[in-house]
Amino acid sequence: MTLVVLAVDDEPPALDELAYLLNADGRVAHVHRAGDATEALRVLRDTEVDAVFLDVRMPGLDGMELARILRRFAHPPAIVFVTAYDDGAVDAFDLGVTDYVRKPVRAERLGESLRRVAGSRSAPVPAAPADEPAIPVELAGTTRMLPRSSVRWVEAQGDYARLHTADASHLVRVSLATLAERWANAGFVRIHRSYLVQLRLVTELRLTGSGYVVAVDGVELPVSRRHTRELKDRLIRAAKHDWTR
Repeated sequence: MTLVVLAVDDEPPALDELAYLLNADGRVAHVHRAGDATEALRVLRDTEVDAVFLDVRMPGLDGMELARILRRFAHPPAIVFVTAYDDGAVDAFDLGVTDYVRKPVRAERLGESLRRVAGSRSAPVPAAPADEPAIPVELAGTTRMLPRSSVRWVEAQGDYARLHTADASHLVRVSLATLAERWANAGFVRIHRSYLVQLRLVTELRLTGSGYVVAVDGVELPVSRRHTRELKDRLIRAAKHDWTR
């Protein structure tokens, strides 16, 4: 399929480079340009586009705020963040973006984003974030979208958090406290100042000589005293729910 896209960046050289790379891809039929979010909304008022390639940090209405507006459209375009920063990764996950591309942009990386956009446009796009949200992570120099459902537990590492999956781990620039708040409705529970776990994956809560531990995927994680009571209550409620379904 051919795509009509909108490139948005407040820095003219960056906008020129992004538009050039998009135009050079055979999947792109036309590239509209906007130097800020207000101009982007004017373009979108008169033109239907398949995807918006969007800088995050812009004066006035920034990229995150514009993305939130776009998600409320009756037929929202796919959103690809194009940014020099990685501190918007969790917000991008919350918005259900299609991709998160780091500057400087490489043609092959942009091509991967266009492939994802084309795939997303082949089926109806929901107006709300997808049922399977994902968070951008760095893997071998490339940003990939990691489904939240694949995260088993999370470990605090200073101002960062390490997401543990069944076969790998990924460091993201977000605090454990932020993830604990945003992922609470998805079944993640704080068990320690340094650990957050997916409750449904807890297979054991056991008392040891140094305190309680939980088992997740065969890994034992400590449970702090302040979180023990809440964790027990949550496990009991979850078990009762399963029994009575």
